[in-house]
Amino acid sequence: MPDSVYINALGKCLPGHPVSNSEMEDYIGRIHGRPSRLGKIALRHNQIQQRYYAIQPDGSTDWTVARLQHMALEDALRQSEIVPRDLSFLACGTSQNDVLVPGIGSMVHAESRLPPLEVASFQSVCASSMMALKYALLQIQSGEHTTAAVTAGEFASRFFRPGHYEGTVALNADEGLPLAAEYLRWTLSDGAGAAILEAKPNSHGRSLRIDWIRLRSFADRFDACMVAGKPLPQFSESPQPWNLHATLDDAIQQGAFFLWQDFDLLEQMLPVWVNAYVTLIREGLIRVDEIDLFLCHYSTHGLRKQLVPLMEKAGCMIPEERWFNNLYTRGNTGSASLLLMLEELLNEGRLVPGQRLLCAVPESGRAIVSFMQLTVI
Repeated sequence: MPDSVYINALGKCLPGHPVSNSEMEDYIGRIHGRPSRLGKIALRHNQIQQRYYAIQPDGSTDWTVARLQHMALEDALRQSEIVPRDLSFLACGTSQNDVLVPGIGSMVHAESRLPPLEVASFQSVCASSMMALKYALLQIQSGEHTTAAVTAGEFASRFFRPGHYEGTVALNADEGLPLAAEYLRWTLSDGAGAAILEAKPNSHGRSLRIDWIRLRSFADRFDACMVAGKPLPQFSESPQPWNLHATLDDAIQQGAFFLWQDFDLLEQMLPVWVNAYVTLIREGLIRVDEIDLFLCHYSTHGLRKQLVPLMEKAGCMIPEERWFNNLYTRGNTGSASLLLMLEELLNEGRLVPGQRLLCAVPESGRAIVSFMQLTVI
């Protein structure tokens, strides 16, 4: 059994060119041809300056989420000391796959044209990448595999075009969307990340030793907070999963297929996430004074501003000068966000041997929080 497992290479796929705030509606479109009333409010709150989209302004695309992850994996392999045939395990995560079945792992495997290997698919929201990382870690720790790949990615923009909303009961009298749906159109973006894990560190260059990964679901305490496939209860006479509606047309009209978030419920999750962090400190897994970089995924800058006072009040604040996040230049890429943060730090040579990185990925889907500690080798 290997003593340690290492992330030896990281790759990315950011489709197209950076899209500025002023260009956004040219890509996601204007519902009924009218500019959004809430777009500028959302941008002030999330403070994202640019993002990437896998669609063109007319809504056309050559991409799938499987292809995004395949391209990120190819990039990671180019950075690595291995060749594709060395891989024997592939774990993939996403929020919304290209198809209902089969799983994202099979789709990425097919896209990548890798030889036969074991695959695993994780469908959640932001934390699906951490689920995939942990499963790959355990596979190598067990001795069954020595080399694994992890990919995660999102193609959110395809769900934000006007045709996904027009003709549904969710549109307000002035033909605008409720905040629960509109905000996400101005926050989520496209992209994928990939990691190569091995039972030994690189012979040259930096590696990231995985010290531990912890993940907890608190779905026993919360209703669903971020949902696709079920209408908003306050706007639908049938707030049930899309496949329980009498017809697909009825599910569409009730708004079952677009993504929405309950922001009041999200705020109630923040103390639970921080308490999970405090628990790991009390267990001795996290030593705040030994953390050199804190990579915390947060969907918007506004959420970060809410987390900081909670951490300070709990007496476990990591100084903000040690925080790293590329949300502002890469957008909120959901499950890919952590891998894209790590990729930027590693591939741009910003890490020094001995540094300790604490990664945190809270997920609002139905209250999951995950943590990972890495040591730069």
